[in-house]
Amino acid sequence: MIENKTIAVVIPCFNEDSQIGKVIEHMPSFVDRIVIVDDGSTDNTIKVIKSYIKNDQVRSKVKISRKKVEATPFNLAEIMLEERNVKEITKFPEFKFFNDNNFDRIVLIQKQMNTGNGDAISVGLKWCKDNCIDATTIMDGDGQMDPNELKKIIHPILNENIDYVKGNRLKYPGAWIIIPKVRFIGNAILSILTKIASGFWRVSDTQTGYVAFSSKALNSITLYSIYKKYGWPNDILIKINIAMCTIKEVTIKPVYNAGEQSKMKILNVIFPISWLLIKGFFKRIFLRYLIKDFHPLFILYNMSILLLIIWIPYLYKICRALVLGLNLSFEPLFAFSFLGVFGFQSLLFAMWMDIQDNDRLHN
Repeated sequence: MIENKTIAVVIPCFNEDSQIGKVIEHMPSFVDRIVIVDDGSTDNTIKVIKSYIKNDQVRSKVKISRKKVEATPFNLAEIMLEERNVKEITKFPEFKFFNDNNFDRIVLIQKQMNTGNGDAISVGLKWCKDNCIDATTIMDGDGQMDPNELKKIIHPILNENIDYVKGNRLKYPGAWIIIPKVRFIGNAILSILTKIASGFWRVSDTQTGYVAFSSKALNSITLYSIYKKYGWPNDILIKINIAMCTIKEVTIKPVYNAGEQSKMKILNVIFPISWLLIKGFFKRIFLRYLIKDFHPLFILYNMSILLLIIWIPYLYKICRALVLGLNLSFEPLFAFSFLGVFGFQSLLFAMWMDIQDNDRLHN
């Protein structure tokens, strides 16, 4: 605990028998629960984790148990929310607890099959949400995240009333040298798309999984709908924005060649994540700026998209005429100019309003 606040770390792992022990051993003493979610490992990962659980030295002095809502004449909403929270467990991937005792520092959750990194994380976050953990961090089981930076990650949640904290490797001196070039470029491309989709225009390292949630953040987003694969950091940013949770980035060091074997192929994830971001953008604009609170940028974004879609055929005509040396009438030239100018103008105004409105969520 820190300042009487409970701390938990969710560790998704898949075939990490050579690394998971190092992660457990280097976990700071202030971490009350290490929630390990095995994503259907086929090696000795489970065996290694169980050997640590049987060690009495990893028992915690802090008792954590689920809090029940007591019915009163004035808290029907809380009762209904708790009932929904209990029922939603069926929407998560199938899993079982190896242990879930009040004083076990390591909680092992075993998924029945491998369904993805994001799916494993959602299960671990669900446990932390149900047990009212004050600050929950995600740390990979491959040793690529430095446990010594954990306190830096959770500090804004405990002391600055921030809802969601992201580590930022790109601001670390020499990041370009340390991070593999393909990953650096892929990260940069996805970060640009994520800024637009999520509305968090000042977030630069969107792909890092070293993040922390407040209890409020965990209760504000739909955990079981988190993207199942490696695009979950992008998806969570969109969900956090829709919920209007505050966010902060802290500089962390990039860790590579620590014995890990990356299971993510950057070229295989760029296109699925890009499609995720396109859908997420329209969902955010619809829910945040129409359903929850009407904002002019909803009209501007949609108007710009409509105008630019109609503009594309005229762009084709102009390009074709230039290539073939054809003469065009006034109508396509006027339509090309009118639609292009007003389409891009509406888009820029919408983006400017988006930046201004979401600036209040940054810290």
